[in-house]
Amino acid sequence: MTFVQKHKQLYSYAMITLGAAVLAFGLQCFYDPVGLVTGGFSGLAIIVKEVTSKLQETGIPLWFEEGGIPLWFTNLALNIPVFILAYFLKGAKFIGKTLYGALALSAWLYVIPAWDMVEGDMLIASIFGGVCAGAGIGFVIKVGATTGGTDMVSALVQLKIRHYSIVQILQVIDGAVVVIGFTVFGMTPTLYAIIGIVVQTKVADLIVEGFNYSKAAYIISDKHEIVAEKILKDLDRGLTGLEARGMYTGTEKRVLMCIVTQKELVTLKNLVNEVDPNAFVIVSDVREVLGEGFQEYKQEF
Repeated sequence: MTFVQKHKQLYSYAMITLGAAVLAFGLQCFYDPVGLVTGGFSGLAIIVKEVTSKLQETGIPLWFEEGGIPLWFTNLALNIPVFILAYFLKGAKFIGKTLYGALALSAWLYVIPAWDMVEGDMLIASIFGGVCAGAGIGFVIKVGATTGGTDMVSALVQLKIRHYSIVQILQVIDGAVVVIGFTVFGMTPTLYAIIGIVVQTKVADLIVEGFNYSKAAYIISDKHEIVAEKILKDLDRGLTGLEARGMYTGTEKRVLMCIVTQKELVTLKNLVNEVDPNAFVIVSDVREVLGEGFQEYKQEF
């Protein structure tokens, strides 16, 4: 293994460790104190803790500590059989860094104390819990891993029902967990949990895909050659000419396609307007651009 490969591997495991810590903090200090169940094994762990805590209150003698079965134990107990099954069905390579992610999450759930940082305020819990959970998940996914749980279950189920995608199966499983949470905690926590899911998803997307969205500009102009030369020279951005036909006039057209950053968009529109004020310009969002002048592609999986 080369120095660069070792550096990338250390970076990956450091990010998994950090992501698991942030996720565990969100679960312990925001979601768990108010009973917000947002799906996954972590949501099941919160349900198990609440149910076993109520059993203790009835006087039933149980072996675990007061307050119900801790989150770390349930998360670990649920993941063990899933990883054993994954090992036999798909091999050790499939498990990869996800095994470390699952163990790291359980370890952090054990280390981080269950602080109630919201004092019963479900809105704060759903927002800040969603930010922490989304950030933690984003850090882990960004280096090509997961923390196990329902992601792994979905991948295994998909082996038997291949006409459904892993994402579709995951939505059903996590939806079932939220429904179970509704039966235990009631309607209000479930509605706030939906807010947490939305925030969590948005934050994870921002971390995985980045904040530097680009723009795609499609320029239709009778002076396309001059416009192209102006952009190439003044903006130093490449263009692609697409052959097209105006359906109303029946005339041949040349559509210029150019990818620019958000900061460069204003300059591009000004350049086009200087050459041809009657040019037709279409601007759309681009989620990710890989290649020269933008982001370098990095193989993470």
